[in-house]
Amino acid sequence: MADVHHRPDLSSHPDVSEMRDRYARVLGGRDVALMDAPVFLIGLYCAISPWVVHYSVNQPQLATHNLIMGIAIGVLAVGFAVTPTRMYGLSWAMCAMGAWMIIAPWIVGSSPDVGVILNNVIIGGLIVLLGLLCAGLSMKSSRAT
Repeated sequence: MADVHHRPDLSSHPDVSEMRDRYARVLGGRDVALMDAPVFLIGLYCAISPWVVHYSVNQPQLATHNLIMGIAIGVLAVGFAVTPTRMYGLSWAMCAMGAWMIIAPWIVGSSPDVGVILNNVIIGGLIVLLGLLCAGLSMKSSRAT
């Protein structure tokens, strides 16, 4: 049988302040960790959307555009997950990418139909929304530190 004794409180440990500071540094910047997966999934959908909505044949420029934008958004999401303190400054860039996705059917595409327009507007709106949430949360966490 295991001998379990009462362990003393860590508040009397000589390195308690250093351990608290290190713990705060490790967890710092992860307030927006819940945004990583949705951003990645929207980027993935953006990349494959021309083939899901079936406009890759009649809108080849827009299909290529969405593929490249989806990959870029996915790379941003991976960067947010790997180095959050360095990457969340790019949340505003994600907002700009979302705004570009909204207007891209008329600029990149040639006479887009309603399905193409709705697809890009919904994707762009979600990207703008998540970018604003990431930017707001990162500003909130940077003010707290």
